[in-house]
Formats: sequence, C-alpha cells, structure tokens
Amino acid sequence: MTLQAVKNYDYMSRVAAEIFLTQIKKKPDSVLGLATGSSVLGLYEHLIKSHKEGNVDFSEITTVNLDEYVGLSGESDQSYRYYMDNNLFNHININFSNTNLPDGLAKDVITECKRYNSLIESFMGVDIQLLGLGLNGHIGFNEPDDVFTKETHVVDLEESTIKANSRFFENEKDVPRQAITMGIQNIMHAKEIVLCVSGKAKAKILKEVLTGPITPHVPGSILQLHPNLTVVADMDALSEI
Repeated sequence: MTLQAVKNYDYMSRVAAEIFLTQIKKKPDSVLGLATGSSVLGLYEHLIKSHKEGNVDFSEITTVNLDEYVGLSGESDQSYRYYMDNNLFNHININFSNTNLPDGLAKDVITECKRYNSLIESFMGVDIQLLGLGLNGHIGFNEPDDVFTKETHVVDLEESTIKANSRFFENEKDVPRQAITMGIQNIMHAKEIVLCVSGKAKAKILKEVLTGPITPHVPGSILQLHPNLTVVADMDALSEI
C-alpha cells in the first residue's frame, strides 16, 4: 500500500489525476475502472483540463464503471450514466461505445449482472480502478455484509447510504433503494487501485479500512490485501490515523 497524504481536496484530486494520466500515457488503450460521487469530481475536472490543453488522448481508452442505480435511465440526471457523460465523457475525445455502465432499466437485473460481469472479465483485469469510500466502508455499492460478494450483483442500499446520497435528489424518498454494482472480486482483480478520500467525516471509517481487521462488515478493508493500492487522502480524512 502507498499512502499519499495531501493538504486538501484539490491536491487530492490533482495527485489522483496524475496517476491516471501517467497510466494513459503509458498505455493509451488502457481499461479504466471509474467511480462517481463528490470525492472523484475534482479528479475528472483535472483530466478534462489536461485533455483540453492537449496533454492526453482518450481515443483508445475503454471505461467500466462500478455501479448504477436500479430503476433509473441513463437520461435521468441522477443516474451514474448521466453523471459520467456530463462530468467527463462529453468533454474528452473518448469513443462513447467504449464507455460501460450497468443498465439500470434492464428488465432482468440478474441477467444484466451476468452480462456486466462477463464484460469486466473480458478485459482480463481493469488496468486501474478508481474508488471512493462510503461512510459505512462501502466500495462501489458493496454494503456491509456477512460475506464478501465476489461478482457483479444487485444490492439493497443501506439507510446510511440512501441518506448520504439524498443530497443529490430533491427528496430522500426519490433515492433508489437498489443498485447494480461490481463485486469485491471484480474490484480486487484490477491491476492497480486508487482510493480517494477527503474530509473529517471519513476519518473514522478510513482508519478502520486501512488499519482494522479485514471483514465484510467493513467492505473497504479488503483493499489491505491488494498488491498495488494507492490511497490519496487529505489531512482531514487522515486525522484519526
């Protein structure tokens, strides 16, 4: 594990973006595992800026996202497809046919999980996977459980996750109660993982993830076993370590 301590959110975003830019320049046809949420928004802004300055080419890149809400179309402004399009894809020269997320409107979500899982496996390992960290330790939408769920699956979101995500919706009741998410095995098969964590609210759970026992009750703790993990965290997030 490599821990990069930075002074604030902007520095976290810059440092994480440089890791991704280095990967893309090293391997222009990289498979990028991407995430959504406020923790990674700054990173995407830096990638867009670098592209507009002519420093990076996304034309051969393939992306695969961690998750998507069940019941939302890609046109919904709360879907993760909409988030990715508007916060990254629309602003770079990526081939949209090479950008992948689960289908939140799939008629058969079990079949959709199998399809998405096969897609991930076809890449023979994501080159670099971006992660944020939930307040309850979830990575992707892998919520605390009695076991680590290996492959892509449908998950019932915990109330704490619903409450945390309600800030993006007009009303908490509008937050979907289920999501399709990569499983722990899918995530751990990535050749490199970058975990971005910012803010005092994440300090306690980050300490559990990095220094506590490895347990499915704290899903992110499994990252301790990854051979090529970089944690980029600001001083607030690291305040309890």
